Amino acid sequence: MDKNMLTTKEVTFTADLLTYEELACKKARVFSRTLTDVNLAKAFSQIADNHERRFNALLGLL
Repeated sequence: MDKNMLTTKEVTFTADLLTYEELACKKARVFSRTLTDVNLAKAFSQIADNHERRFNALLGLL
């Protein structure tokens, strides 16, 4: 097996992580847009950005 290939179990696990990261990103984006406290909104925006970066990194593995 090529050392750069993922096993079926790894692909399944990565797909699950993608789902979790996408959901967390979406929820944080909603909070960042609906909160009236500017500091909290900014914090949730940064949280969403972090989840989005992790999502994209995981997607690059597949």
